[in-house]
Amino acid sequence: MTRPEHHLQPRERGALDGHFLVAMPGLEDERFHRTVIFICAHSSDGAMGFVVNRMQGMRFPDLMRKLELEKSGTKLSAALAEGAGVDFPVLAGGPVDTGRGFVLHSHDYHSQSTMPVNDDLCLTATIDILQAIHQGVGPDRGIMLLGYAGWGPGQLEEEVAANSWLSCPASEDLVLDLEISDKYERVLRMMGVAPEMLSSQAGHA
Repeated sequence: MTRPEHHLQPRERGALDGHFLVAMPGLEDERFHRTVIFICAHSSDGAMGFVVNRMQGMRFPDLMRKLELEKSGTKLSAALAEGAGVDFPVLAGGPVDTGRGFVLHSHDYHSQSTMPVNDDLCLTATIDILQAIHQGVGPDRGIMLLGYAGWGPGQLEEEVAANSWLSCPASEDLVLDLEISDKYERVLRMMGVAPEMLSSQAGHA
């Protein structure tokens, strides 16, 4: 079975699209303590992104059973039996709309709703991609995320100006890397920041 082919419509990208945000120790919102966020959309209307260093307790087969997709046809049931998509990771993407799923993935899968984030990654938020993953014809690389992080107009800019976040262009490998226990430190080092220096400054004005 071949992957669906669709032409990706170009879109205007915001200043922080495709960037990492790394939470600083002084960030007051405990929900984002030591988080790395990948920004997918940033404009004058606000911003949205995903926490990429927190695992979700639910596994992909559990999610598929919850959505009852395996009941939609024998091909899906056979794919599940063969293990297709079983190891596809599910992460906790953020505190907003935690019952909604998104897939950040490589450019080799496109559907009608696929949105290019940067030159390396796309975002798809429809059930079609879950079915494709289940059937073993989804993207070669990707992560599933439940929920997202969102900011209203001007809110993220204010937080960055207040030194709540550090930002830098994201690396596809780090976005999709499942070694999440030290991803926070590795992204900081990519920025040229020593993690121990941030830790020593925590709690100081």
